[in-house]
Amino acid sequence: MSLPHALILPYPAQGHVIPLLELSYCLIDNGFKITFVNTENNHKRVLANLSKKEGEMKGINLVAVPDGLESEEDRKDLGRVNDGFLKNMPICLEELIRRSNESEDDRITCMIIDVSMGWALEIAKKMGLRAAAFWPASAGILATTLSIPKLIENGVIDPEGTLKQQMFQLDADMPPMNSNHLVWTCFSDPELRPKLFNYTVNSIRAVKIAEHIICNSFKEIELPAFTYAPNIIPVGPLLTGERFGKPIGHFWPEDATCMAWLDEQPANSVIYVAFGSFTIFNQIQFQELALGLELSGRTFLWVVRLDLTSETSDAYPEGFRDRVMTKGRMVGWAPQQKVLAHPSISCFISHCGWNSTLEGVRNGVPFLCWPYFADQFLNQSYICDIWRIGLQMIANESGIITKEHIKLRVEELLGDKTMRARALELKEIANRSVIKGGSSFENLKSFADAMK
Repeated sequence: MSLPHALILPYPAQGHVIPLLELSYCLIDNGFKITFVNTENNHKRVLANLSKKEGEMKGINLVAVPDGLESEEDRKDLGRVNDGFLKNMPICLEELIRRSNESEDDRITCMIIDVSMGWALEIAKKMGLRAAAFWPASAGILATTLSIPKLIENGVIDPEGTLKQQMFQLDADMPPMNSNHLVWTCFSDPELRPKLFNYTVNSIRAVKIAEHIICNSFKEIELPAFTYAPNIIPVGPLLTGERFGKPIGHFWPEDATCMAWLDEQPANSVIYVAFGSFTIFNQIQFQELALGLELSGRTFLWVVRLDLTSETSDAYPEGFRDRVMTKGRMVGWAPQQKVLAHPSISCFISHCGWNSTLEGVRNGVPFLCWPYFADQFLNQSYICDIWRIGLQMIANESGIITKEHIKLRVEELLGDKTMRARALELKEIANRSVIKGGSSFENLKSFADAMK
């Protein structure tokens, strides 16, 4: 009898591709075959960063569909990206399923769709396939997104998504949220905001088709959110791949030489600094960060993407690289799960994207929080106020986090033994949730059985 075969569709951004590939490995362990669909642009980037020995990902068939954009168009322009794939992808997906179903052995039996690609659940329904929705971020953000009708009713936003009230709380036990940090409100372009709001509303409407909604989180870390929205099933933290040498879909080429460099550093001595795939700094802030790391006097590993600064590709302060040669290491991209698991890491200066947040939690690393946009602000609230395993970076009146403040915060965090102890306690809870008998392990097994 042929294996159950899941078609998996992430939103075309690295923070969505990585956890869905992690989920794919978990499903393979539960007896599934996987067809993983990326846009052509992202497919090329993922393939380019697979080493020769990895070649095809075992058990995962990577396929590409066009995203409807011209090659030179900006794929960080979310309005354009969403319009492009809505035009092209539905037809391509249907064709892909039809072609696959011509062979009994390759027949697709179910679809697991990123909530942000909710429109594709309509295709699952049309093609008579079982369908589930996957959320790659926190349950708190998903619960908020699914509560848009309630936010309108309570006067937090109007029916067009425009803000009417700045602070709100979904439930007494959940952290207060700033409505300026809702995904569609984070953009300065006034034309883009209503477009993204409508796209979000259509996505959550489509999610009603899904038989299951699973989420990359675990019960113990967000209990009030799961109590508030019991239809969201936690199956995380999904961090299985990189630790075991499996490729997990990075878009940037990794500089693995930093691992040998970390081996030479004493335990708990290195500050790890990384801001994900989306954050952009102006040159003033970039230089303050560089000078703050230097001023701390501590060893650091800093991930500096080619496009981390908006103005220039060489934004370092004059002489900085020579001065920190023995203390600091800058790389274009790092194998982050391996880095955070390394005993030399003392803390994580992070944008608090959800993947980074879970990777830090699962490795018992305390945080210095520097959110850039959207859900990262709620993640900061979790880290600093609820779990109490990190400190918030605070900008001055000009909106800049200064070098002096960076030095001060590093000293404060690393001098706080109770924070480190809490981070290690949370690590134990996280790791228990994904082993046999743990809450997420059992949820994932039940989900896999149901999708079979």
